[in-house]
Amino acid sequence: MNKNRDKRIEIAVWIVTSFLLIVFIPKNKIREAQVSFLFKQLLTWIFGLIVVERNLITYPTRTFFSKSNKSSFTFEYFVYPSLCALFNTHYPYHKNLGFKFLYFFLHSAGITITEAVLEKYTSLIKYNKWHWHWTFITIWLTYYTSHLYNKWFYRRN
Repeated sequence: MNKNRDKRIEIAVWIVTSFLLIVFIPKNKIREAQVSFLFKQLLTWIFGLIVVERNLITYPTRTFFSKSNKSSFTFEYFVYPSLCALFNTHYPYHKNLGFKFLYFFLHSAGITITEAVLEKYTSLIKYNKWHWHWTFITIWLTYYTSHLYNKWFYRRN
């Protein structure tokens, strides 16, 4: 695999994710986005370290903090929490249950598909004893947990 290409991809992911946060987080929901971001960071820190330490996933090419721990700083501590902040700030509270289910499904599936493509074509992530469906399940569960926390924190019904 081409490490320079992988590093360019990782830097591009930072730029695109930052752009998404700046453009799609409304000013009146910045605090809500911060709460979602930090809570998701807590969850991904725990799950990410467990998965990496059990050698289920490895991150062969890491641009940032490659010597601090074995997980990916970019994906575990910035991208997933950022996407979760976007997820929660745009959550369709006033839609029907089917639409809410679809919202969860599309967000989880989008991340899972992107990760599977990166796993297949780059050295940014490698599945050792892991499968895409575990990614989908953990993303769904952490999004749901984050959503419940967000509802509780802001006292929403």
